[in-house]
Amino acid sequence: MAEEYMPDVNMMDTIVPALLGLTAAAVLSTVACICAKQMRIRNKKQSQHDASFPFQPTRRPTAVRSPSGQPPHYLKKSPSPTGGKQMSLLSPMQDKSVSPIGAQPIKYTEEDESSQPQLQQNSGKLNVVDSSKQPNHHHSPVETIANGNVTITLDESLTNGKELTVCDQYGKLGTIYFKLRHLAERNALMVSIIRCRGLPCKGGTSGTGDIPTGMNGRTQPATDPYVKLQLLPDKQHKVKTRVVRNTRNPVYDEDFTFYGLNMNDLQNMSLHFVILSFDRYSRDDVIGEVVCPLSSIEIGDISKEALSISKEIQPRSLKIRAQGRGELLISLCWQPAAGRLTVVLLKARNLPRMDVTGLADPYVKIYLLYNGQRIAKKKTHVKKRTLSPVFNESFAFDIPAAEGTGATLEGVSLELMLLDWDRVTKNEVIGRLELGGPNSSSTALNHWNEVCNSPRRQIAEWHKLNE
Repeated sequence: MAEEYMPDVNMMDTIVPALLGLTAAAVLSTVACICAKQMRIRNKKQSQHDASFPFQPTRRPTAVRSPSGQPPHYLKKSPSPTGGKQMSLLSPMQDKSVSPIGAQPIKYTEEDESSQPQLQQNSGKLNVVDSSKQPNHHHSPVETIANGNVTITLDESLTNGKELTVCDQYGKLGTIYFKLRHLAERNALMVSIIRCRGLPCKGGTSGTGDIPTGMNGRTQPATDPYVKLQLLPDKQHKVKTRVVRNTRNPVYDEDFTFYGLNMNDLQNMSLHFVILSFDRYSRDDVIGEVVCPLSSIEIGDISKEALSISKEIQPRSLKIRAQGRGELLISLCWQPAAGRLTVVLLKARNLPRMDVTGLADPYVKIYLLYNGQRIAKKKTHVKKRTLSPVFNESFAFDIPAAEGTGATLEGVSLELMLLDWDRVTKNEVIGRLELGGPNSSSTALNHWNEVCNSPRRQIAEWHKLNE
């Protein structure tokens, strides 16, 4: 009888799992249908809400704040003020009001430029613009500085949508516009890089030659400019803007905040702006630079409100022309039997100041030329922060042997370049020297002839560097 009941037990073992599976599938299907229905209802409500506001402004991200526990001189770059939401400059616990520097983005039109007053050109003088002769917009007074001159205007503020200082005539390398604000309660300096105007076109030379200065930049080849900013003299705080493509009048509107700086620290510091042109395939070209000593600015004023400043961009080559290019002490020895020319770079002196700290980072490149073609290259180590570097480095060049006569110095020459090293930008040539070539100076030619006529002797000579 037990044997007759066994098939019923096997049938139950088969049916029960099947029923459980069907039940689970039904539950999952019901849950999926409910979720899909809720999503459709939510999307429908969202689409109806968006349709009622077709031109909603995009929300800007909140400003990046300094993490707690960071040491002094912590560097923060806040987001570009291109959105409608204003940025607060208070701490997270006090962030209940809107900072006056977090204004709407500045708009520039031809009408605005034509209506701007031309800045006074009396260097070192304080000029006050009478607000009774200007349209009164009931804004707080704002100081503006241009090329070392100070002008106080009483009719416009940072939130009126116009730039305060617009020069009618730009320099050959253009003008940079920026704003300063010191937050005393946070020991922070905020630098807002607004824009550049009238930058040279691609291929323009720095300080010389014809550089287009058109206002619209539409007919001249444009460039890809960006700005690098650092605090001097320590050079520890370095920031840079984004690259703006294909323009000679870039607008940045970017804020940079430097922490751990009280009023006493700012008196001994300077802002160093370097304007560069981005190059995808080689090192970026330096357009020019601007130095703004903070000692020339009343720190108490920028603690109350932002200060708008414009500075004419200066070429780096001007300081080299004013100071000279320095001298280089070189020792040469010609060994005919070994076919070897030994060059010893001993030291340099009277080099020009390549940055506002009054120093440079020099090194030397040496090229061996045979019949006008470079066939070998050597270079020294970089000597940091000095105008009188001591190299004491020796280099040996193997001279090609002529058929039937052996190695001679006929058709051989040396080309030396003294450069200032820079970590980010293109290394700048301080001076050049040619020994044995057709462009050799009288001193260089005499030195070369003496080496050729006195083999196996080390002969040293000072040489002035040329452009």
